[in-house]
Amino acid sequence: MLRPSLRTVSEKDQDQLDLQALHRVRARLVARRTASINQIRTFLIEQGITVRSGLRALKNSFEAILEQRRGEISPRMRGILIGLYGDWLWLDKRIEDVSGEIEEISRTEENCANIMTIPEIAPMISTAMVAAVGKGEAFDRGRDFAAWVGLVPTQYSTGGRTILGRITKRGSRYLRMLFVQAAKVICKRCADDTFAA
Repeated sequence: MLRPSLRTVSEKDQDQLDLQALHRVRARLVARRTASINQIRTFLIEQGITVRSGLRALKNSFEAILEQRRGEISPRMRGILIGLYGDWLWLDKRIEDVSGEIEEISRTEENCANIMTIPEIAPMISTAMVAAVGKGEAFDRGRDFAAWVGLVPTQYSTGGRTILGRITKRGSRYLRMLFVQAAKVICKRCADDTFAA
């Protein structure tokens, strides 16, 4: 009653909660996969074996390293590395399954289809947005949504002079990460088009 203009958070329905759970499971699986890959790299470095950076480089050369460096790697360490590689492959499969389920939802959900009409907004971002804000009725403008996600600069305004600071980074870290990744793709595409011309 004291603040009639205060906006309340709308309650999430069961579909939004399920979708949000899928995104959280996928994020956890990706973090575990990254941890497994980093541990394999660390163990190989401890054995004096360095591999070019990047996921594909390690995946393509892993079996060749184990075969060519058989004398340098102890049988126990070899077993540990093979176990970690098995975890990595299992996590890849699991991430693929969860991602497929998210993409299937994005094709059937009307709100996701509307969001995906925006360039570079793929099923991951559209479903994450729908899971977080539903139809977005709580926001009057796009800037309100951007402020909620944490993608607007801090404002220090006084005496008719507006001073913009750094990005606030408040709000949904996961959505912000997805938006930043999409922006990087757009910037890279523009840079590639510039060099091609």
